[in-house]
Amino acid sequence: MPPSTAAGAEDRKALVRKMLREVLEGREDPEGFFAMCVSALGHQETRSQFLSLIQPLSTASSSLHSTLTSIYKEYFSKTEDDELELALALSLLEMKEQQLSTPGHQSRPQQPGDRLKQRSSLQLISVSQPQGSRHTQLVDAVGQRENTNSQTEPWVKVNPTQTTRETELQKNTQVYKYNKEAPETSQTVCVSFSKQEMVEEGDQVMGEGDLNKSDKPKRSKNRRQRRKGTGQQVVGLPCSPSAPPPVLLWFRRDLRLCDNPALNGSLEVGAPVIPVFIWSPEEEEGPGITVAMGGACKYWLHQALSCFCSSLERIGSHLVFLRASGEGKEVGSSLRTLKQLVKETGARTVLANALYEPWLKERDNVVVSALQKDGVECRMVHSYCLRDPYSISTDGVGLRGIGSVSHFMSCCKQNPGPALGVPLDPPVSLPTPGHWPQGVSLDTLGLARMPRRKDGTTIDWAANIRKAWDFSEEGAHAQLEAFLQDGVYRYEKESGRADAPNTSCLSPYLHFGQLSPRWLLWDAKGARCRPPKFQRKLAWRDLAYWQLILFPDLPWESLRPPYKALRWSSDRGHLKAWQRGQTGYPLVDAAMRQLWLTGWMNNYMRHVVASFLIAYLYLPWQEGYRWFQDTLVDADVAIDAMMWQNGGMCGLDHWNFVMHPVDAAMTCDPYGSYVRKWCPELADLPDELIHKPWKCPASMLRRAGVVFGQTYPERIITDLEERRSRSLQDVALVRKEFGQYVDKRSGCDLVPLPPRLVSEALGLSQRDEGVVTAGKQFLLPVITRMEFKHQLEDPDADAASNPYSAVLKGYVSRKRDETIAFLNERDFTASVMYEGTQRKERLESDYRRMEGLPQPPAPRGRARRTPTAKDRFSIVPGGAVTSLK
Repeated sequence: MPPSTAAGAEDRKALVRKMLREVLEGREDPEGFFAMCVSALGHQETRSQFLSLIQPLSTASSSLHSTLTSIYKEYFSKTEDDELELALALSLLEMKEQQLSTPGHQSRPQQPGDRLKQRSSLQLISVSQPQGSRHTQLVDAVGQRENTNSQTEPWVKVNPTQTTRETELQKNTQVYKYNKEAPETSQTVCVSFSKQEMVEEGDQVMGEGDLNKSDKPKRSKNRRQRRKGTGQQVVGLPCSPSAPPPVLLWFRRDLRLCDNPALNGSLEVGAPVIPVFIWSPEEEEGPGITVAMGGACKYWLHQALSCFCSSLERIGSHLVFLRASGEGKEVGSSLRTLKQLVKETGARTVLANALYEPWLKERDNVVVSALQKDGVECRMVHSYCLRDPYSISTDGVGLRGIGSVSHFMSCCKQNPGPALGVPLDPPVSLPTPGHWPQGVSLDTLGLARMPRRKDGTTIDWAANIRKAWDFSEEGAHAQLEAFLQDGVYRYEKESGRADAPNTSCLSPYLHFGQLSPRWLLWDAKGARCRPPKFQRKLAWRDLAYWQLILFPDLPWESLRPPYKALRWSSDRGHLKAWQRGQTGYPLVDAAMRQLWLTGWMNNYMRHVVASFLIAYLYLPWQEGYRWFQDTLVDADVAIDAMMWQNGGMCGLDHWNFVMHPVDAAMTCDPYGSYVRKWCPELADLPDELIHKPWKCPASMLRRAGVVFGQTYPERIITDLEERRSRSLQDVALVRKEFGQYVDKRSGCDLVPLPPRLVSEALGLSQRDEGVVTAGKQFLLPVITRMEFKHQLEDPDADAASNPYSAVLKGYVSRKRDETIAFLNERDFTASVMYEGTQRKERLESDYRRMEGLPQPPAPRGRARRTPTAKDRFSIVPGGAVTSLK
């Protein structure tokens, strides 16, 4: 045997071994693997060597070994009639090719070697008979038996039943079909040949002679590189009549291919996969007033589903959309819809990633129980959070400090659950069923419905949201990459800046599962800069879900009983002005306008607008929660409810700050860039006054074109200090009235504990929770703001006299000016004089700007341009005027 032929045989065997690993990992079915072996090795080599190649499976997986052995025996036990039948099919195929090669069908004359190339690249022929006389016949390429030295082209997996995407597939593969109908048989022959090379997941699948060994691409060790392979055109193999029942893959908020445990679990079953999405708005909402799916969230979900459907199509599958069915006046039920799908498809397995909202968890438990009673295996896989919130325990940590992220992280450290594991790579293909269930169109779900005017025109309120976001999984990973390469370096100290992209903007992708928290954590830990503050955000997210399962009424019921009796305002005009960004306070208005137009604002700005609503407008936190749930694209019931409760002074934790609507701008927008972007009517005001335009002189307002009440609204409240004092007094009054919920020794608020925490604290088992519930109420001291404790002693005192005032004054940087810090180290007197000079210069500059006067010339001692020098060295320090010769 020539050396080249021997080397080619070894390469083909190595390719078969590589494909065998795909079968063991559940990424390929046995019949598809056998078809690839026939295509790569040829008829004779497969007959003589296949059994020896799969011999290691006899110990590793005896069931798979027996399946492949039976396929091998069945294939090589064909009769002469079968061979004649195949020859007839190929003969008719050649006639079809001759017709296509005529001038009317072919754009160029056929070259002498074209037919040989086409015949040598024939890959897979599927012949099916309903009589069940034999399984799908997998026939090797014509000419392989006669010429083992001929070059083979890359193989392509073809699904002959998927006709809806035939036009798109013809860009990469040429598909010809031959139908032969007889009184008792119906045969379909589907032959495909590749037009371009295809590489799956960084692995090359090449025939011998295509590339030299030195030119072959190496397997990438980077997950990000492997993820790029998901965008390539790979078509799933069809299932044979003997394939097992399909798997229903139930997608909810896990719209991704990367690191999707339920998706990878469906491949391990070794059966066709049917991805489904069931929309049931009644089940999403749950009890009380949750507003789980507001308008912005529904619009994002619509766009994300459209992108995810395209991702599934790229790996040979598609997403079946369904609306939960109901009978008569009954609301839609996901369980009823799943039962109908099981009946229609014959599926015996249902897989989904778990959700943790209490009402959805209860729904999923009912679904699992009902389907298992019907003999259908149903599993919910943990994936949505880093830690399963139902597994968090306070054992060994206690309850002191509950509600803080530090306490939560201590609980996780003290009681570690299962290992986090390594993120899963995306699959390169999905096995498709022989019959797809009937679904509905995405538009039928009504997720992106737009209102109409009386004249019939559509109000496209989401136009700016479309411009601001990429809704795809690829967009999520691109956003993560951009943040880890740039914004992460400023996140630790400057994440509060609204005028700079220092935050990740990944929250909507996390909420809809387009990016898994595990993948995010691994990439963040693998980045060059790993700020602890950013990684703690994922712990805050898990903490929110833990609180929601402990207190299911978190979205609408205050956790601290006294605060339910707070004297809230009922001024709907103030609420509407806050919602529309018309309060007269530029920083608040800019943030609320950004929220309305893009569906998002950073965390610092959410604190600013929440403090203004609660501490200065006296509006209940529930109003802010409901507005956020309707307008945020990342609206999350658990996170929003926890943060609004904390901001509303009634959650497990207390914000130890109140954002001043003017002073906070020194931190997040010191130069007014953010306000100028979202409140362009104020763009011509100077930096020093843009956050308090009411202090501008009339001449400056006139030149800037600002007219209060016309171009920009008047302030809806004017005395911020008085409003703040009254807010403190109201809190002191309710705490005094409900003294039984205040710990006399520490001054902390007391919160009734849920039975689960009481059982853990007392060392009781789950079955003892009924005893705990029937007993007396257990109260726990929780974190309480210091100014509330002090105000309790003198409820009528104003806020200015409270030494523990929580009003946050803004700062540009946590570090003082470097020059001042340097002078402080050398000479304190010089430092004081320097600060005084700077203050005087600022006051003079402000005065001249307000009066429209020109700025004074550069003072002596600063660098300036000399009047005589004309070269590039004309900038000299210290004000010395010299001539450089």
